[in-house]
Amino acid sequence: MSDMKTSMLIGILACAAVILLAFASGCIENGSKPGNVTPVPSGTTGKTTVAVMYANGVGPMPMLLSTSQVDGYIAWQPFASIATEARIGNIIAESQDLPPDGKWKNHPCCVLTVRDDLLARNPDLVNAISAQTILADKWITENPDKAAEDLAEWLVGKGNFTYGNVSVSSVAVLNKALPTVNYTTEMNDQWITGTHDFVSAQRDLGYITGQLKNSSNTQWDSILFAKGPYEAANRMIAEGKIKTPPKESRPVTLGNLKGDMHGAAMIIAVKEWQYFNDKYSIAIKPRDLTAAKPEVADLIVNGEPVAEIRLVAAGAGPELMQMESTDTIQVGFAGAPPAIGAIDKGAPIKILHPINTEGSGVVITTSVPVKDWNGFIAYAAQRTAEGKPMKIAAPSKGSIQDVMLRYALEKSGVTVKESS
Repeated sequence: MSDMKTSMLIGILACAAVILLAFASGCIENGSKPGNVTPVPSGTTGKTTVAVMYANGVGPMPMLLSTSQVDGYIAWQPFASIATEARIGNIIAESQDLPPDGKWKNHPCCVLTVRDDLLARNPDLVNAISAQTILADKWITENPDKAAEDLAEWLVGKGNFTYGNVSVSSVAVLNKALPTVNYTTEMNDQWITGTHDFVSAQRDLGYITGQLKNSSNTQWDSILFAKGPYEAANRMIAEGKIKTPPKESRPVTLGNLKGDMHGAAMIIAVKEWQYFNDKYSIAIKPRDLTAAKPEVADLIVNGEPVAEIRLVAAGAGPELMQMESTDTIQVGFAGAPPAIGAIDKGAPIKILHPINTEGSGVVITTSVPVKDWNGFIAYAAQRTAEGKPMKIAAPSKGSIQDVMLRYALEKSGVTVKESS
């Protein structure tokens, strides 16, 4: 072979090698869609490892990412959009696109929960809170720009989200994040099936060890749900008349997640109390009308104060469910998996209905050359082979993000190890 032909052949082989390497790292679009179950490169199945670190909520995650303490994180909104707006990370998979392919489309996310004793003692009060939640979700869908401003004011006084040297407009982030969350309270068959999917996933991961473990799908519904308030609330809204409940003798505490926009119905109910009072004769009116983030309010129905409402926040869903289990809060706005996990262990809690679906994302630092889940899995295999497994942060063990991440990794042939 001539020297010229030899040089050409070497050049072609070198280019092919570069292209294959780029495909493996995810730097070149390879035609695969985020969410497909990605085969781990040949010879590495069961050997690829990803470390999951629990960050005790989503608040620390942008700082952990910007200071290179983690390679990425999975978080609810607006913390996924904070990373992209601040240009410290890229969203390589929305939660609905995680493996197995198609399983999590329009998946359940946050739900409205209530303690059994409050529901038994004052069902009309619970029905009213359910109606207020349904109406607030509807308002968010119809007024996304104003909702973004209200949420930004509640979360950070309309200032910037700031993490060390990283700072980004809260209003810009909320406007970017809101379209990724479906604010729906519809308790339809698809949503119930999706909740069953989470029970199955949690059982497969070893998180379900109590009354749900050996129960059937039909038994799950009676264990998990109290559908009466949802039905009563929708009936009252359709009739245009919210029934005035008996006055509650003790304060009712509503729990939400810190920095969260998934349980936005609670926030919007408080921020837009005048609208709901004027249009529907129900309101959660803050006692301090000047506070950006009030802590005490009154539930007013048909002009009559029926309960003192206290507003508290927790770092993650499992913490919030623990608070509800011990009667620190009576009504919760948190992820479906933490509620399922608490009920499985015997907590006196019921799920009333959804408050949103979807709305989380997997974020990877901009220094990692991947664009989608497939590229992430391939890169994780490379890092494992180099003895430097990737570290991904999750809010807390048993949170919706933890369940989805670990399930997706296992379905992609990856071994998960916990990390500090």
